[in-house]
Amino acid sequence: MTRKLTLGLLWLGFIIYAFFLSPPLQPNTFELIKDLSTGQFAGINPLIVALFNIMGVFPLIYGCLLLIDGRSQKLPAWIFLLGSLGTGAFALLPYLVLREPNSQFAGEKSAILKFFDSRWFGTSLAIGAISLVVYGISQGNWADFSQQWQTSRFIHVMSLDFCALCLLFPVLLGDDMARRQLTDRRVFWAVALIPFLGAALYVALRPPLTTSTSPEASLNQPATSR
Repeated sequence: MTRKLTLGLLWLGFIIYAFFLSPPLQPNTFELIKDLSTGQFAGINPLIVALFNIMGVFPLIYGCLLLIDGRSQKLPAWIFLLGSLGTGAFALLPYLVLREPNSQFAGEKSAILKFFDSRWFGTSLAIGAISLVVYGISQGNWADFSQQWQTSRFIHVMSLDFCALCLLFPVLLGDDMARRQLTDRRVFWAVALIPFLGAALYVALRPPLTTSTSPEASLNQPATSR
């Protein structure tokens, strides 16, 4: 209950801050979003380009844990994942509030779960994540980013959204490790304490999920999540 209350208050506080306390929305915000979405990066700070694309990769990294976790929940996890592709932690937090801890996986993996659990997909995400971080750090203008962070609601909230996703990843991490018989707590803390890249490397290097087709396991799986 404490976990649910804390996450719920965080979600509510994030919404209030984003809409009422963050810097004002700038006139060119929608033009900037359109250019970033269509790959028109000329004249845009590479740090902003990298961050915008990271906010597309990070939800997919979450999806590698979220969809498997959703098999043991009454909630349709895929809805929250789709929402997170556009709104990040704003969409993921309600799922994290409502889910129940579960370290088991019952039944066979569907095609979509096999895709998100595959080593090649996790590795692709990790390569993309590392490339974006290197590009942003090496090519970005930090002074310009700092100024935009202080004056632009879009840049400000997107940055805080990234921080929230880094902070929240361990909420799903412990159960995912347990499903894979990963008991070394050093792995948990290494992933949790390395923002973004720790999560990316985890989905690339974690062992594959073992499946169970035992009658007992199948009975324990909620029918609504199949």
